[in-house]
Amino acid sequence: MSEKARPRRRYDAPKRREQAARTRAQVIEAARRVFLEYGYARATIPRIAAEAGVAVETVYRSAAGKAGLLEAAVQAALAGGPERAEVPVRERPGIRRVIEEREPRRQLALYARTQPGVWSRVGPLLRVLDAAAPGDPKLEALREAHARQRLDGLRDFAALLADRGALRPGLSAKRAADLIWTICAQANYEALVTSRGWTHDEYRDWLTDTLVHALLPATFE
Repeated sequence: MSEKARPRRRYDAPKRREQAARTRAQVIEAARRVFLEYGYARATIPRIAAEAGVAVETVYRSAAGKAGLLEAAVQAALAGGPERAEVPVRERPGIRRVIEEREPRRQLALYARTQPGVWSRVGPLLRVLDAAAPGDPKLEALREAHARQRLDGLRDFAALLADRGALRPGLSAKRAADLIWTICAQANYEALVTSRGWTHDEYRDWLTDTLVHALLPATFE
């Protein structure tokens, strides 16, 4: 008499997806560390795999090559982690607080509060990108895409301020976006925090005061 067939293990798709997401986050975090330590050229896929403790094939499945890994690392740094990068920008808690705040000065203060953390996380990776991009079409496209992503987000923010009647008289949403772009630029963070030693709180307060002065009517200053 033959043995009864053993029941097949049920395929747990959600569990597999969760494990895949954890592995991808592990690879992206390892790529971030390797890019920062070795630069783009020396950040090889085998080196990233070794740092992540996974097979080389797993790294290739996590992103579209080395440029894709750098892009994923940049997006994770902007969001505050690989998992948060999967959430649409407008749905992230810090951005939701900015959008939902109705008082203009507090709204700008909440936005300013997001900036020190963003630049401290993403700035070093952008320096890696800037150093490697010249002559590499994929990296040049990535750099342009990041700049476009930032500008599009700031235009949406400026349009929100304009729609709520918060901007000073005569200031268009387009010009307001240009001002936010410039005031909150990475170069200002690098100059004041990295070079001059300002604390994040001091930088945040300067951003708040500068944004309020540049964007809002005099009654808010």
